Amino acid sequence: MQDDSSIARLAAILREETERSRPGDRLPSSREIMRRHGVGPVTVSRAIAQLAAEGRVVTRPGAGVFVAPARRPVAEAPDLSWQTVALGDRMVDDSAVTGLLAQPADGVVPLTGGYLNPELRPVAALAAAAARAVRRAEAWSVPPLNGLPELRRWFATEVGGAVTQNDVLVVSGGQTALTLAFRALAAPGAPILVETPTYPGALAAATAAGLRPAAVPVDHDGVRPDLLAEAFAMTGARVFYCQPTLHNPTGATLTRERRQQVLAVARAAGAFVIEDDYARYLATGPVPPPMVTMDAHGTAVHVLSLSKITSPSLRVAGLIARGPAAHRLRACQVVESFFVARPLQETAAEFAGSPAWRRHLGTVRQEIGVRQAALLAGLARHAPAAEVHLVPSGGLHVWVRLPPGADETEVAEAAQAQGVLVSPGRIYHPSEPPGPHLRLTHTAAAGLSELEEGVRRLGPVLAASRAGRD
Repeated sequence: MQDDSSIARLAAILREETERSRPGDRLPSSREIMRRHGVGPVTVSRAIAQLAAEGRVVTRPGAGVFVAPARRPVAEAPDLSWQTVALGDRMVDDSAVTGLLAQPADGVVPLTGGYLNPELRPVAALAAAAARAVRRAEAWSVPPLNGLPELRRWFATEVGGAVTQNDVLVVSGGQTALTLAFRALAAPGAPILVETPTYPGALAAATAAGLRPAAVPVDHDGVRPDLLAEAFAMTGARVFYCQPTLHNPTGATLTRERRQQVLAVARAAGAFVIEDDYARYLATGPVPPPMVTMDAHGTAVHVLSLSKITSPSLRVAGLIARGPAAHRLRACQVVESFFVARPLQETAAEFAGSPAWRRHLGTVRQEIGVRQAALLAGLARHAPAAEVHLVPSGGLHVWVRLPPGADETEVAEAAQAQGVLVSPGRIYHPSEPPGPHLRLTHTAAAGLSELEEGVRRLGPVLAASRAGRD
């Protein structure tokens, strides 16, 4: 995570420099600022953004950052402090999520992120699908509130089992599905059980909904049903959020037997299981069927998103539920956002129903296998001290344990100083982590050569973290 004090210090230094300069003068390049002050690219970009917000500098893409022609005195800034009282003490912490969504600066290798590199996205096929979709006059009319029937039918077929299109609600991506489910299924102030570690976006959404995440440990086969039952008994929670397939960040996949045990434990507790199936299309080998297909009692609420396998901006997901929970989910979406934009639904249905969809799946799965092998080989070659938690059957990430006592935040900052971005493990835990970790992503780099370069830069940083603890 980025140190706000470092950003403030650098902003103060650059602010003084603008005061000494004339309007139109060019500030040093980001690379030069990094060299002078020993900071990372994210610190530089956020400090410059702060000065731009103050009206002190202007950025010109491809040219640089320049002192603004006319600077408004700080004293003229409006006093907005009254909002602190009006807003109260409920804070929405987006730092972990924005860190994962941030674009790397030039020359920085991303070994973090939650989406495919642009080179792996089916851009041409999506553009063709969108062009066909938006030419239809009905694409600009109000869609059915549950979503287009053909898209709901497609999601139901993909999930399988006894799921029908009547069980599917089309929502604006996986993150919206989680936010909607948390708000609909649990009251503010209630506990919610989550795996530890888990997806930071889910933690942020649960906290923003006023819920209290409680941790349930995972092992190499996913969440432990015995500890899940104990957590239900101790907390009285009525919702359990999990990622049973290629769990983020560990890569674990819940076995079929454990999926059945999780459903049985939740049913005994009178609780829902929110099944985030974000990585089903990222698997390179067979995976067990979704829990919702094993559930005849409305326990499982299933999320299947298209954003991870296609493009971040194809914000379309299927949210599957039965009974009163399904009615409440639909009602919450209607009162909060009406429906998903029809052109986007039409595009998703057009693409998913075309031959390009299956071709894209095959290409991405093959590339995932190649990239994962390259990341593991690079770690063995450049960072032999890194302890890989397990080798997942696909997915986007590898979970790496650092030497005991290592400071993962310092490691992440040192890596950034060397021009490579990684995710510290702390952001994936709702409570105290059992030890220092990093999550490394192999699909964010532009290609195998950039991936290799990122691991090469990371190697000395990991070696130094080990040496510092020996």
